[in-house]
Amino acid sequence: MKVNRNITSLVLVLVCLQVITLFAQSDVISQVKETIKAGSAKELSKYLNQTVDVTIDDKMQPYSKAQAEFIFRDFFRQHPANEFNIIHQGSSKGGQPFAIGQYKSGAETYRVFMKIKTVGNQQLVHEISFVKE
Repeated sequence: MKVNRNITSLVLVLVCLQVITLFAQSDVISQVKETIKAGSAKELSKYLNQTVDVTIDDKMQPYSKAQAEFIFRDFFRQHPANEFNIIHQGSSKGGQPFAIGQYKSGAETYRVFMKIKTVGNQQLVHEISFVKE
C-alpha cells in the first residue's frame, strides 16, 4: 500500500514538472511573439542566447546577442510588422522547444522559425530565421 502511494506521488511530481516546463516554453514563446509584433529589437534581445544563429532571407550568420539586436533593429525598421502570429509550437524529439510563425510587413510575408534552448534555468532563443515566403 505504501509503495503504491510513493509511486503515485512520484508520477504526480513528474506530471507537474512536465506541465511547468510546457508553460515556461509557451511563456517564452509568447513573450518573443509580443516583442516581434511590436518590432522591438531591444526587448527581443532580452530573450536571445549569448550567441544566436540568425537567418534573414536565407543568409544564416551567428551573432552575439548585441550584434543580433542591431540586425533586428534594421530588419524591423525596413520591414515594420503589420501582423505576427505563431502558427505552430512544440518540442523536438530531444525536447528542444521551437515555434513557427508568420510575419507580415506590407505586401511581404516571412516564415519565422525559432529554436529555444535552456541555459541555466532560463529558456532563450538559440536560433531564429525570417525567410520570405
